[in-house]
Amino acid sequence: MTSLPLLPVLFKAEMSLIRLGKLRQQSSVLFLCDMQEKFRHNIVFFPQIVSVAARMLQAVKLLEMPVIVTEQYPKGLGPTVPELGADGITKYSKTCFSMLTPEVEKELQSIPNRRSVILCGIETQACIMVDRLVALSRMKQSGAFLTTSEGVILQLLQDSTHPKFKEVQKIIMESAPDSGLLSLFQNQNPLFT
Repeated sequence: MTSLPLLPVLFKAEMSLIRLGKLRQQSSVLFLCDMQEKFRHNIVFFPQIVSVAARMLQAVKLLEMPVIVTEQYPKGLGPTVPELGADGITKYSKTCFSMLTPEVEKELQSIPNRRSVILCGIETQACIMVDRLVALSRMKQSGAFLTTSEGVILQLLQDSTHPKFKEVQKIIMESAPDSGLLSLFQNQNPLFT
């Protein structure tokens, strides 16, 4: 008899695990980190990374979701690149090696029901963490889910009956360019297992 009260608790925990890692349009925020002009010629796979981030931004705009864009010391590193498509979106200037500035935290507090952050950026080793591969591994160990732009976009839609499905589908019809990480997953890199 003592195990009966545990069943609802176990079921509730199991239901929480089922939702773990699932994105929802109503509770997600897109973060675009420091995709600026001065990085264009210094970051390996810069055009591919910006292209993937741009498709994420297109989808999020169609889904009318919140977006936060940061710029690392724009006076010296220049503005956000135009091909990202972030015109008209507030840019948060910063000098620290983190996106969570007081201004960004204040903006996040104004977004109701936020539970998930979709993170796109170029400087994993600086503004997100250390070396790119180690940073991604560390983020995964901390509970982040590494996935593809298509996977994120389809999760946000949840169903092909979503009213914006046809418009968003056009964005993902063409495969995203490889930013040099795909082969790591195919070869079962120990950092990601």
